[in-house]
Amino acid sequence: MLSVVRVHLPTDIPIVGCELSAYVLLRRGDSSLSPEDVTEASSTDGYFLQCRWYRLQSEQTILVCCVHPAEPATLQCMQCMKAKLPQSKSLHCTQKCFTDSWRRHVIMHQEAIDKRENGFEEEDSSYVFNSNPAKTHQSLDGGLGSGAMRGVNHTNGSIFSSPVLMASHNQNQESGDVWCEVGQGKTYTPTTEDVGHILKIECVVIDGSMGRPAESPHQRQTSRVIPAPSPTPRRLMTVNSVDGMGLVETDGRTASFGTFTVLSYNVLSDLYATSEQYSYCPPWALAWTYRRQNLLREIVAYRADILCLQEVQSDHYEDFYAVELEKHGYTGVYKKKTGEVYTGSVYVIDGCATFFRRDRFSLVKKYEVEFNKAAQSLSEALIPTTKKAALSRLLKDNVALIVVLEARDTGRPMDSQAVSGKRGQLLCVANTHIHANQELKDVKLWQVHTLLKGLEKIAASADIPMLVAGDFNSVPGSAPHCLLSTGRVDPAHPDLQVDPLNILRPASKLCHSLPLASAYASFGKMNGMNTTVEKLRLRMDSTTSEPQFTNCTRDFLGTLDYIFYTGDSLSVESLLELLDEDSLRKDTGLPSPEWSSDHIALLAEFRCKPRMRR
Repeated sequence: MLSVVRVHLPTDIPIVGCELSAYVLLRRGDSSLSPEDVTEASSTDGYFLQCRWYRLQSEQTILVCCVHPAEPATLQCMQCMKAKLPQSKSLHCTQKCFTDSWRRHVIMHQEAIDKRENGFEEEDSSYVFNSNPAKTHQSLDGGLGSGAMRGVNHTNGSIFSSPVLMASHNQNQESGDVWCEVGQGKTYTPTTEDVGHILKIECVVIDGSMGRPAESPHQRQTSRVIPAPSPTPRRLMTVNSVDGMGLVETDGRTASFGTFTVLSYNVLSDLYATSEQYSYCPPWALAWTYRRQNLLREIVAYRADILCLQEVQSDHYEDFYAVELEKHGYTGVYKKKTGEVYTGSVYVIDGCATFFRRDRFSLVKKYEVEFNKAAQSLSEALIPTTKKAALSRLLKDNVALIVVLEARDTGRPMDSQAVSGKRGQLLCVANTHIHANQELKDVKLWQVHTLLKGLEKIAASADIPMLVAGDFNSVPGSAPHCLLSTGRVDPAHPDLQVDPLNILRPASKLCHSLPLASAYASFGKMNGMNTTVEKLRLRMDSTTSEPQFTNCTRDFLGTLDYIFYTGDSLSVESLLELLDEDSLRKDTGLPSPEWSSDHIALLAEFRCKPRMRR
């Protein structure tokens, strides 16, 4: 005999595109408990488990905010309606929500005009749902009566519409409601057709010999399905002229002739995305099933030629990032940290993953940097009494991943000196994640110095452009940042006071010969005095010429991530605009339903400088 003991769903709030996987605990004939599935093909004494998913077809119209889909919509952008945009993109929960999103609306309105001029009409996957066919095409205004609407002229020229009919959160089946089957098995991925509806899973043991249930079904219901939030698009800004700014889109490349783009992004490993750490983020938005889809949408939308990702969990690299990004034309290499954590089922850890577009680059060589091995070598020169303390302080499992790539001949050579029949332009890309503990300033600096010395060796053997990207866990002006950006560390720098192992002395050795510069410091070179440029400058630190922040949580705001490049061989053409703090603080901090990491992505477009022939 087989029986269902318990059915559990990982979240009460299902999101479009995010798989729901039910946990079903079964009691077998020998009284043992097991979550293992028992299908008809693997039945136990003729009994097997049957799971079906249902959607509640309700008579009630459901309106939800396009930015905060867990909130009911109260306002609509009338300019979106005039532009014939999908109604789903025009709904907002509050006036502030709409105001914060106005720039995105302006972009959507212009895109809609451009698409219509090209003969393309966008279909409406509206977030208004009704089971009555006679009402499915009812507009937001329709059926509410002349006194049910109010219009408020907004300073940006748009008009809000506020319907009186709000979404109901009553999950009980009402008169006329019908449960329609939408899937079978323990897992189900909600679609746009499910938005606004309640889902239910029904699990029951079937007696195969009789072909009917052997017990009463176990059921679990969700709240109403919500669409995935739509973050405000970030524009790619040209460094020397605001006239060349463009919107990063998924349906067209933004890199101009002869250039390439590089993304650096700490994607927040699921190991660390806990409610204890990020209590302000809704649990459903922290769930990996949601974040993985949101992160993938964001990363793919940037269409970067090279991706430098940090905090990529080892199992997620294999079963998600590598698989999904391969579908979008990327090939990847991975280096996980040298320690692992037991999650209750498997040992995993995060690491660095570097992906590149197969149509633009091929892999020539890969180097893996394990700072633990460097620490072991360093400790060998110490006396035995000091060796143990040194290893305890330096062994932190951090790594770096270095790849040498060769540009493919795509008709757009990166090097203007490229000659047909000769090897394509080579490029060295280092991707790293430096230790996080702010108390261990000496360890951070030692790791960065170790990486740079390794890159110097590569540079000595091959005169090629270099990029050093990643999460350095070091703020602008810190010793690691100074070493990277200026090639040296002032002996009087306060960070050097923390050196219990004497590994930073003499300070004169803390130098390197690579002509590195920070890509985002190029924002200071932007011309013009218009509003756009001024807003960008407000997001930069005037003292260090770095972004004001790349990491934004409830308890921290600062810059930890950088893209450095060799200024003698590369020039910065464009940069992905930075986010402003106010837009993120509406959700307290990152991660949030819109942005699924506690870091923001950095992206730079580079051009290879002509090199003198030797």
